[in-house]
Formats: sequence, C-alpha cells, structure tokens
Amino acid sequence: MIAATVGSAVGLGNIWRFPAVAQANGGGAFLIIYIGCVILLGIPVMLAEFSIGRAGKSDAIGSMKSLGAGKGWRSFGGLSIMAAYLILSFYMVVVGWTVEYLWESITGELYANVGPDMKSTFAGHMKEYISDTWTPMVATVIMIVINIGVLLGGVQKGIERLSNWLMPVLFVLLVVFCIRALSFEKALEGYTFFLRPDWSVVTSGTFISALGQAFFSLSLGMGVLVTYSSYFPGDTNLTKTAVTVSLLDLLVAVMMGLIIFPAVMSFGLNGEGIEGATLVFVTLPEVFMQMHGTQIWSILFFLLLAVAALTSTISVAEVAVACIRDRFKVSRLKAVLIVMLPLFVISPICSLSQGALSGVTIFGLSIFNFLDTLATNVLLPVVSIGLCIWLGWFAPKGLLSDQLSNAGSLKTRLALPIRFIIRWIAPLLILTVFICGFL
Repeated sequence: MIAATVGSAVGLGNIWRFPAVAQANGGGAFLIIYIGCVILLGIPVMLAEFSIGRAGKSDAIGSMKSLGAGKGWRSFGGLSIMAAYLILSFYMVVVGWTVEYLWESITGELYANVGPDMKSTFAGHMKEYISDTWTPMVATVIMIVINIGVLLGGVQKGIERLSNWLMPVLFVLLVVFCIRALSFEKALEGYTFFLRPDWSVVTSGTFISALGQAFFSLSLGMGVLVTYSSYFPGDTNLTKTAVTVSLLDLLVAVMMGLIIFPAVMSFGLNGEGIEGATLVFVTLPEVFMQMHGTQIWSILFFLLLAVAALTSTISVAEVAVACIRDRFKVSRLKAVLIVMLPLFVISPICSLSQGALSGVTIFGLSIFNFLDTLATNVLLPVVSIGLCIWLGWFAPKGLLSDQLSNAGSLKTRLALPIRFIIRWIAPLLILTVFICGFL
C-alpha cells in the first residue's frame, strides 16, 4: 500500500505548485524551510492520521467513531471527506487539460503555427482551450470514466496495482528530465538559485508559504491518509511508512525544481512568473520549443503530469467510496457509482466556469476557483487542526504510542515528541497559515 499512499500524495502540488511557490519565495532558502516543515510538522501530522485510520479500521468518520469520538469531533472526519470530494470535482478538469495537452503533443498540434512571440501564442492557446465549451468537458468525462474503471477494481486489484506500475514510471520520467536539464546552457545558474539559500529574502511569509505547501503536498486533512492507513496490516511500521511517503513526496518536488529552474534560466524565462497553469501550459511549451526533439520532450512531460494527476484523483476518490461503503453497507460497485456519477454533472460545470459560465461567481470567484479556495484554504487546515487537537488531547489514552509501537512490538522514543508537536505546535502553526491566508 506504500506505492498507493505515495500516489495519493504526489500530484500537481509537487509538479506545478512547488516550483511556483519556491520561485516566489527566493529558491534555496525556501527549500530548506520547506524541508524542515515536512520533517518536523508534516510527518507528525501524517502519523496522527495514520494512527487514527489504522486503529479505527474505517473511513475518516467511521475511524473516529470506533475510537470513541463524539459527534462534534467526528464532524472533522466528515469535513475531510467533503474537502476531498470538492477537490476531486475540479481536479478532474485539470487532469482533463493535461490529457488534452498530452494528445496535442502526440499529434504535434500544440506546436503547429507557433509565432515568433511564443509566450503570447501558448498563452492564447491555453486561454482558448480552457474557455472552450466542449473539448475540455470531453477530456474531463474521459478521466472520470478511467477513474471509475480503476476504482471498480478495488484497493488491491485496482488502486494498488495501478500505483505499483505508475509510480516507478513517474520517477523514471523525472530522472530522464533531470539528466536532460544538466545539459542546459545555464543549468548552474538554475541550480544556484534553487539550492543556494539567500536568507536576506526570507520573511514571515516564506515560513507560512513553506508550511502551507507541505500540508497541501502531503495530502493532509483530506481523509486520504486516514482511509489508506485503515488498510494497513497491524505489523506495518507507521513511522517508517510516514517517513518513506514524505521523503518520496519531497524528492519529487526537489526533482521538479532541478528540472524547472535550469530550464527557465537557460531559455531566458526567469523574469516570468511560473505560477500553476502558466508554468505547465505556457512556460514549459516555450522551453520545449527551444529544445531538440520538441515533441518527444513534450510527450514525456505531459505523460509524467498525467500519471501524477491520475494517481491523485483515484486516491482522493477512494476517500468518498470508502465512506459510502462503510456508512451504508453497500457493494463497491454501488459506492463507486454513488460517488462518481455526480461528477459527470459537477466537473463539467467546473469546466464551464472557465468559459461559458465565467460570469457566474460565488463571493467574487468563479465556481472552479471557489471550490479550490473552500477546499484547500478553509477545509483542509480546519480538519488538520481538529484531528490534531482530538488525538493530542481527547483520544483514548495510549492510542498514539500503541500505534507507533505496534502495541509494544516495536521500540520507539518518538511518541512523546510527536504528541507534543500534535498537541501544541501543529495546531498553532496551521492556525497561523489559515488566518494569514485571508489577510
């Protein structure tokens, strides 16, 4: 299950969000602070979710119920499932974009008729595509169907088998791009920016951005880790698993930095913002246009992105599927259909909010951006705070230490420091990030 758990964490947060946040916060200094956040806070909170899931042996709500949590505390489990479903609804749209760009790379359409102003050409293409009515919806529907097929295979035959195959493919593709980046003309400048810390640019906002990226990247607070850990056998070393998942997730982010920054420096794009969709659908196609074998590199990159996104959507969907199965005692087939069929309506609406429905706003945000903001900026931090407080102060005595030591069969001295972090440090820092997100 480790590959599946890694697949749930590794996604667009590593591949397009991390380089953008790192660039905006000074590169090397941000990287060091980010690594610290993952090790000192991300891993303890992940262990909290692992402990709840494996001890409860159920979904995010059921696990807390079986461990004696009252209705108020169980509501945090419900909020995590809600967050996961909201994320799934708009994530499907983004995965559809990725698959479309993979197809256009294969056919060569993406690089046909590119004018001298490449940035304007690719930016115009992206805007035209995502605001189109039918093409993005078709790609979104295709991805929903693929997810349904994998989910119907179950955890071991579907999700775990797919992850065991796709995660090595993802890392191989990353290694290939890292090797290629070594040959870029200004690779050293890119590595210097990314790896050499400049502490003069560090502000309080740098720490907040690093912590926010760590929690987003590790899939904390969305019920994924609770759900997957419920499938862990009793002899699984939770500490080792959390460290492995976190370090592999961190490795993907670092490898993306080692690819992106040499590229943008070498091709004169370092003055441009590389935020999110702009990085993936505008900046990188500019880079590929200036490389020998443009089409091949483009195909490999969008394949990499599609792999990462697919493993994430399947993992997030399993959160809701497990909840429906456990709550209503229905078959996997019925649970999958209950969860996934509404997406044939919700996800296309998210897609249309970039075009035909762009005039429809909620609190000044498009439907797509509202769901993104609600899930990632509100629900995820609230859930993480709630789970930490409950496990740290109100959970059955000895729950954390029993889970970390496998009921005493493993020797560990980590229970006390991890409990201290979960009780005091993690809730306060997450609350800080939550508040700063609205300032």
